[in-house]
Amino acid sequence: MADDLILHDHSHDGVDRRGFLKCMAWAGAGAFCVLQGGVLKSFALSQMDRHSAAAMKGELSFVQISDSHIGFNKPANPDVVATLQEAITKINALPTPPEFVLHTGDLTHLSKDAEFDLLEQNLKSLKTGRIHYVPGEHDVLNDNGKQYRERFGKGATGDGWYSFEQKGVHFIGLVNVLNLKAGGLGDLGHEQLEWLEKDVKHLGRSTPIVVFAHIPLWTVYPEWGWATDDSAQALSYLKKFGSVTVLNGHIHQSMRKVEGNVTFHTAMSTAFPQPEPGKAPSPGPMKVPEGQLRTLLGVTDVNFVRGRHALAITDSVLAV
Repeated sequence: MADDLILHDHSHDGVDRRGFLKCMAWAGAGAFCVLQGGVLKSFALSQMDRHSAAAMKGELSFVQISDSHIGFNKPANPDVVATLQEAITKINALPTPPEFVLHTGDLTHLSKDAEFDLLEQNLKSLKTGRIHYVPGEHDVLNDNGKQYRERFGKGATGDGWYSFEQKGVHFIGLVNVLNLKAGGLGDLGHEQLEWLEKDVKHLGRSTPIVVFAHIPLWTVYPEWGWATDDSAQALSYLKKFGSVTVLNGHIHQSMRKVEGNVTFHTAMSTAFPQPEPGKAPSPGPMKVPEGQLRTLLGVTDVNFVRGRHALAITDSVLAV
């Protein structure tokens, strides 16, 4: 909504601190995205019953989920499979089935075979044409991402980056969880940046661009590694496009920012919440009172209009 827009950039980083906190929510569902007349809109999964089937129908629809952390079993959420299944149930109940699902990383908690197996087994129940993945740092712990790429990165370039076209929209999946920088900052690396520059060079300026990666490509809170060290160079290749949407996970809470032609959106986890930036000694699973987890599983609506800077945002909790 209008009062969620960035109004005062006190730190000259594009973030209004009042709006920054207001735009945050913990969530576990995901976002349903529809392309209508070249305009990319997104809706909270928990509020789909508030919209008509006609409103949900577009040229292209897809869903983003993130940070499933299969294998995590601590008090913040001892049953992450159950909450993943709740997200899947919501997706399968959509009046317009999504053409595909984007999973923005941390599929597993410790990169174990059994965890990958359990994730794949559960995602088989998704009613969608395809699932596109990018890895989180938890998916590349033991082998620098070898198993992840064998399972989910077939046909990708380098360490797993790739792009694809869907109904006039150009999607780009980036990998920024290998070779992490000091403090845990994400890194894209020279080879991937060169590939990205070539990948978008031939595209027309009016082509809608959707970039997805695990760690945010904007500076959320570098003290906790919630940023990507060389993202500015990547974003410089996207300046010519009128509509760029960047989707990330990693921080387990919904945040968004508009900067020029780019709308940034971090997704919520399906597993557990994390503290607000700087509101705890360190990032990590945040315990909440028993029985209240799902009241902190938030949802987010985002409307993004190509060629304009208007961003309509609504945050709400999952348990209503």
